[in-house]
Amino acid sequence: MQKIWKSNRKLSSCILCIVLTAAIALFTTGCNGNTGGNASSGGNTETAVQADGAVLGEGNVAFTFTVVDKEGNETQFEIHTDQETVGDALAELGLIAGEEGQYGLYVQTVNGITADYDKDGVYWAFYINGEYAQTGVDLTPITDGEHYSFKVE
Repeated sequence: MQKIWKSNRKLSSCILCIVLTAAIALFTTGCNGNTGGNASSGGNTETAVQADGAVLGEGNVAFTFTVVDKEGNETQFEIHTDQETVGDALAELGLIAGEEGQYGLYVQTVNGITADYDKDGVYWAFYINGEYAQTGVDLTPITDGEHYSFKVE
């Protein structure tokens, strides 16, 4: 009887260790923010999803920002910031995410919507006052009152 008790006790201890290890692994994965998205700095964070008409941020400079998804649905925001570039302002608010490339930030996710040319054949195009931008979002200085947008193309 004592032999059976020791055997069951060892088995129970082993199962308990496995369960605790799995719980710790799940807990630490969930708590470190690793959700599979990409941040503008190349890390792994998720972009924020904001509602149409939201006023976001704080600062002395304001601009309008519009997101146009592949179905043509528009979501518009009023952004307030003290950042120097449009990319820094949008990244600070969690509205854009991507990977650093040889030409600067390659934006893959805007307001929670991912457009990845390598996977989907579509990408986020950056516009300033309705004109296709000649600079990347991370190099575009903010001008008070301007209208910036990203459109899936």
